[in-house]
Amino acid sequence: MSTVKIRGPAERYQHGGHIIKNINREYQDQITTGQRVADWLAKVVGSWSFIIYQSIMIVIWMGVNSYLVYMATNDASYFQSWDPYPFILLNLVLSFQAAYTGPVVMMSQNRQNEKDRLAAEHDYQINKKAEEEIKVIMEHLVHQDMIMSTIISRLEFLQQDGKR
Repeated sequence: MSTVKIRGPAERYQHGGHIIKNINREYQDQITTGQRVADWLAKVVGSWSFIIYQSIMIVIWMGVNSYLVYMATNDASYFQSWDPYPFILLNLVLSFQAAYTGPVVMMSQNRQNEKDRLAAEHDYQINKKAEEEIKVIMEHLVHQDMIMSTIISRLEFLQQDGKR
């Protein structure tokens, strides 16, 4: 009895290596120190702790200056307020903060968008590879079905031949 080797689609398939990679790690390895600082600043400025801390500092600033203005009106020799109402210096400080943190946060968001695009492209490549492998598997299953059908037909023929 001879054995006939029938090569199926799965045996002929060449995998071509792995394409899975950690986009986060690769992206982290590529960013500069300035970009790391921008990401850190965006993370800090975008946190509730920063908002609460800044709100407390603003209330203290306004409270101390209002108190100093009140005390200076009652006693001329009392320490003068450095930023009396309407708190022009506070407005200037907050404007500078907004002027510098806004673009830094935007740079960080742009980098995050770029990272998301890289991840989407990587997902697309993995999906293409998976689709190709699934196609080969399905072709191989069809190939196996044909072989099984041939084997069953031969067995049925042998059974019928043996009954005669």
